[in-house]
Amino acid sequence: MSHLRFMTAGESHGAALTAILDGIPAGLPIAREAINAQLARRQHGYGRGGRMKIETDRVEVLSGLRFGETLGSPITLQVINRDFVNWTERMDPLGTPTGPKVTAVRPGHADLAGVLKYDRQDARDILERSSARETTMRVAVGAVCRQLLAAVGVTVTSHVTEIGGVTVDRTVIRDEDVGVTNSSDLNCCDPAAETRIKACIDKAKAAGDTLGGIFEIIVRGLPVGLGSHTQWDRRLDGRLAGAVMSIQAIKGVEIGAGFACAHVPGSQVHDELFMGENGCPCRKTNRAGGLEGGMTNGETLVVRAVMKPIPTLMAPLRTVDIAAGEEVSASKERSDTCAVPAASVVGEAMVSFILADAICTQFHADAMTDLTASFAAYRARLESRWMNR
Repeated sequence: MSHLRFMTAGESHGAALTAILDGIPAGLPIAREAINAQLARRQHGYGRGGRMKIETDRVEVLSGLRFGETLGSPITLQVINRDFVNWTERMDPLGTPTGPKVTAVRPGHADLAGVLKYDRQDARDILERSSARETTMRVAVGAVCRQLLAAVGVTVTSHVTEIGGVTVDRTVIRDEDVGVTNSSDLNCCDPAAETRIKACIDKAKAAGDTLGGIFEIIVRGLPVGLGSHTQWDRRLDGRLAGAVMSIQAIKGVEIGAGFACAHVPGSQVHDELFMGENGCPCRKTNRAGGLEGGMTNGETLVVRAVMKPIPTLMAPLRTVDIAAGEEVSASKERSDTCAVPAASVVGEAMVSFILADAICTQFHADAMTDLTASFAAYRARLESRWMNR
């Protein structure tokens, strides 16, 4: 059973976005600016749209903290939508409907499936909640979880590896570069590739089109044995894949070598084990991406995700008008040309949540003092196994 849980609420152009995070032990110091720093990262990125010039996301903590420390009770986080002043009449929770309805549903979005499922006549009733603006609160929740992970020596970083078919040169990126040399524009560690990617984004923007891409999440400092092989829903690889796949526009997730495993024999897939100089088993490769049998194996965790191009195009695709019952051009609103760098930040947040939950589940404690002590004792037991040979 999971120990942590969270829920978000709010619409893209509503008054505010809110999240409630439950299960964080008492005594964890939380820096609000650390949360705001992650929110700012989500808003940045080459190819973002005009909405990012309006909103400056800042978190308000409404419960669960006192004097900068968690209390063990649910943490309520909120971000005010500054743009709501321009949408009050259209988004008033208790007002009278005004303005035109959105009936030209967008291909690739939740619009059509949503209006049919929930029996709505206006796709805005669907698109406001299905919007990736919701990820603001995922990032806020992830920023809290990231601070818990830091308390036990775990770090979560990411980098963009491909946008619009332009890929980075992995031979110029060292593992230690990720999270250190990343650019602020594209969260990329290859300057030459970044220049080509920016040109690709500019070309797509001029054509009224959008671009997707791939990002990679790197987690360092995890001990052996988080997760479990004993039940399907306790396997950490499945939980990580589900969490990252739940991010809007993500269409594929892989761990380690991932889909490349289908093209080579097992001798080129599995990581051989050797005895290290310290007397502990070690690996010289990490094709498994830090997970074996649903459990962490002590190597760096590597999770990769594919994001499709955003479905709101300035040069709209063909669709149907659900009110008129005829073919039209899809509706369009202010949107991004590319949001892969932002998605990588959301990916970090979701991975941070899953890993914080795995730690809180395995080393269950109501206070951080007990959790860190239990975590340290577990690490010591693992180390002593080989020292006592």
